[in-house]
Amino acid sequence: MPIISDQLPAIDDCINRLTAETILAQPGHDDGLVPAFSLLGDLLELCSLEPALREPVAAQRGALEALLDAARPFDDESLGRLRRLVEWLPGALHAAKSGQPAPTLATTAGTPAPAATAAAASVASTTGPADVLLDVHLAENRDLLVEFHAEAVDHLQQIEAALLALDQQPDNPEALNSIFRSFHTFKGNAGFLGLAPMQSLAHEVESLLDLARNHKLRLNAAIVTEILRSRDALAALTQQIAIALEQGRLPDRIIPVSHLITAVKVLAATAGTEPAAGAIPDAAAPVAAALPVAAAAAPVAAPTPAAPDQSRQHANALEAAATVRSAVGNQTVRVNTEKLDSLMDLVGELVIVQSQLAETARTGDTGGGSTLQRNLAQLSRITKDLQHTAMSLRMIPIKSSFQKMERLARDLARDFGKKVSFVTSGEDTELDRTVVEEIADPLVHMVRNALDHGLEPSADRLARGKPETGTLHLKAYHQGSNIVVELQDDGRGIDPDKVLAKARRQNLVAANATPSREEIFNLLFLPGFSTAEKVTAVSGRGVGMDVVRRNIEKLRGKIEVSSEVGRGSTFRIKLPLTMAIIDGLVVRVGTDKFVLPSTSVQRALRPAKEAFTTIQGRGEVLELRGRILPLHRLHRTFSLKADSENPWEGIVVILEHGGKVSALLVDELISKQEVVIKNLGAYLEHLPGVAGGAIMGDGHIALILDPASLLQAA
Repeated sequence: MPIISDQLPAIDDCINRLTAETILAQPGHDDGLVPAFSLLGDLLELCSLEPALREPVAAQRGALEALLDAARPFDDESLGRLRRLVEWLPGALHAAKSGQPAPTLATTAGTPAPAATAAAASVASTTGPADVLLDVHLAENRDLLVEFHAEAVDHLQQIEAALLALDQQPDNPEALNSIFRSFHTFKGNAGFLGLAPMQSLAHEVESLLDLARNHKLRLNAAIVTEILRSRDALAALTQQIAIALEQGRLPDRIIPVSHLITAVKVLAATAGTEPAAGAIPDAAAPVAAALPVAAAAAPVAAPTPAAPDQSRQHANALEAAATVRSAVGNQTVRVNTEKLDSLMDLVGELVIVQSQLAETARTGDTGGGSTLQRNLAQLSRITKDLQHTAMSLRMIPIKSSFQKMERLARDLARDFGKKVSFVTSGEDTELDRTVVEEIADPLVHMVRNALDHGLEPSADRLARGKPETGTLHLKAYHQGSNIVVELQDDGRGIDPDKVLAKARRQNLVAANATPSREEIFNLLFLPGFSTAEKVTAVSGRGVGMDVVRRNIEKLRGKIEVSSEVGRGSTFRIKLPLTMAIIDGLVVRVGTDKFVLPSTSVQRALRPAKEAFTTIQGRGEVLELRGRILPLHRLHRTFSLKADSENPWEGIVVILEHGGKVSALLVDELISKQEVVIKNLGAYLEHLPGVAGGAIMGDGHIALILDPASLLQAA
């Protein structure tokens, strides 16, 4: 029975993705084993009405299942059988479409199709010695290399974004033209500076993309994967330039690119050839046949002996790729010229007001103080505008971090064999450069958890009446003076009963305690806690979410979790707009002033005397609306003299941090205001409970308190 025409695009996609996995797979490694097994399962389901296709696919899937059951990696024989199946499938599909008998599947390595053989021979004759040490000519090219590096970082981001768009929409002309221009610029600049490996690789990818622009080749998952690998190699070479500029250390390791050049040339060479008898005209299909095994399986780095935890190493490599930051890029930031123009205008106005104030002081202000008041009001307005403009110079869009997460989600989804739609919104939201850099690590852990634990396999989703493709939505938006970064999935959700039971088994919660739903979800962030039934290559060791919370708290932010079983989960990160200025509550203890971050303050009140009591073994507590909160006296923490020892005569500030709520006793609330954070220097840098200092309006210094370490120290 012929295959249903509606299924042909899905079958083509499965074959293309399977081809890509065979290119990346290596004997002795298990990278690609799980995705290949999953893709064969999808193919088996799609070809259920065609025995000629179904039986060989089922046999190959059974062979991979045996490897997985025995926890063994690919060997030469199993990988050879898989590659021969990939060579055979396009011709068999073409025969099935036309109702003709399928060609015979070779049981041993045979001769590749003539077109593929010619392409491979052509490639072999033109491939040069591209694997050489990058010579940056640092002494004579330093200034040019700084400009090249800045442009390269931008182009690499544009290339990745365009490739991810093309992976979803292969015929997107805007994305295709964008990536072509980036590789063309890369090639020209690298050639001018004599960066041979970069120039050679960029040139071959540009030639391949030119075929796609001229409609001689249609991009698919296999080609996109190959270009992404080429982009990663260019990123690694760019990183060597960054290290040379920052540390003066010249490249001392060869980053191989010849295997990538070979693969790209084969894709380009087979694009214009006539398909062999019984084959379909698809550029990805002949790749496994045309590439020599050594070239197809060549790793990016020097080969190493196979290890039992290869998949975990691969996951760690993905994390490193997603979080790597350029050494030079950390020291610079691109600024919109409109912001610079505004800054110059404000500085000009500031000079004018300064001269007016000097004139007022010289003449003695005979206008009864009105002139002085007017000038001071003008100075206040300009200072505030200048402060906001200066802050905006450090602000950059969060788009780069979102783009890395999209790439990470794509790679992990292929590893897990899951179908995922990754959606982003608000990527143009601007944050302080430091915040954007530091948020990358928490996002990596959250995306990995969502894909591993949150989203169910396609079969489970269909059984529960959900769409086969799961959705991950990463978004950023403003909320008051904060930025909120939110990751939402439509997966299985978090079962609070399961979390609580696991916490009780680990003695993290007392057997008779009845924590709230919010407190249960906060248990996820405890060190070593994990709800995973088994440790996988990506997660399950209970370290990820602990890292997430610590990194976010270091940024003076907080994380919230909401979830519904069967419907999905939402992780919400609230961050300050900038690290240079804090919105704080100024309090007084004796003659000293302190600043509490507003994000940690729930309320301030003066409770009745009856609300305070002392519990043996726990110290002083405060009863507030049925809750018992530990009471900490700020003057005892810093050995100060307070106005009153009786807590009901002072002010109690209710602090919330890391899911824990405590009461802090102070003498007086003074005001709520923005203060500029000042570093206290190396001597006081690690003082418990202190995050920094601030110069107040009266010239005195107030300590900015860190609620987490303050309450821990108390």
